[in-house]
Amino acid sequence: MGKTMVDPRDVRASALASEPLRPAGPRPGFVGGTVQSVKDIWTHRELLGLLTRREIKARYKDSALGLVWSLLKPIALLCVYWLAIGKFLEADRSIDDFSVYIFAGLTAWQLFSDIILAGTSSIVGNSGLIKKVYVPREVFPLSSIGSALFNFSLQLIILIGFTVIRGAFPTGTRWLYAALGLAVLVTWATTLVLVLSAVNVYLRDVQYLVEIALMLFMWVSPIVYAWSMVADRVPHWLAEVYLSNPMTQVVLSFQRTFWVRGDGSPMPTHLAARMGVTLVVSLVLLWVAQRTFARLQSNFAQEL
Repeated sequence: MGKTMVDPRDVRASALASEPLRPAGPRPGFVGGTVQSVKDIWTHRELLGLLTRREIKARYKDSALGLVWSLLKPIALLCVYWLAIGKFLEADRSIDDFSVYIFAGLTAWQLFSDIILAGTSSIVGNSGLIKKVYVPREVFPLSSIGSALFNFSLQLIILIGFTVIRGAFPTGTRWLYAALGLAVLVTWATTLVLVLSAVNVYLRDVQYLVEIALMLFMWVSPIVYAWSMVADRVPHWLAEVYLSNPMTQVVLSFQRTFWVRGDGSPMPTHLAARMGVTLVVSLVLLWVAQRTFARLQSNFAQEL
């Protein structure tokens, strides 16, 4: 008698039936759910790396210069602001070494803008993958953050190189301001992008509102003008409200680090302490944002 043929589909069905059932949705619990979500993201860290690399490659796909555009874009931005605002509007008369001053602020703002813009549409943009398999949904906005940090690193190299050319390379403890500013920026941007990416699934207008909001809020931070211009023209309480903006503190911290020739220029008092408080508040808000994201992600597949 010949051997009985075994259908591979039966074998696969039998193997699947022996697997224990595992919950695929968000974990309940304000504390336990967050811990489990972090474990899920860590388990899928290789996928997060793949998505990040895909984001970087997709940005300049089929272009002749590829990643060189990541360097040319900030250089062009620096030249435009330096020429248009520094020379034509004569802003460089009131701000010493204006080119380094403005590029330090723009470097911080560009990272924040890249994270928010790409992260807000990250869930909708990966709808095909989300509808087919279960992975922690947080990996999609987090991959956008990874891609933005890569571009930021290139822009930071240009900024540091420019300080060398200008003969004013930052040294010493001023680098602590850059580290603290980057921590506040990434924490604050991650908080916002988790909420915005989830809400954007249900209300697609959010991604367009975000573009307009970023354009307007860029001018709420002292990027192309000096902090002293605000402090001298508004009441003290309003200046304190202005300083409570996390991105205002981040921009000031980058200027404090890289704008070496600006030493002695007016700066807010206790800037490091203010940023320490902002970082703690941002971490708490990040926790709340993650739980909000976990609550909203239950119906992502149906909405997409």
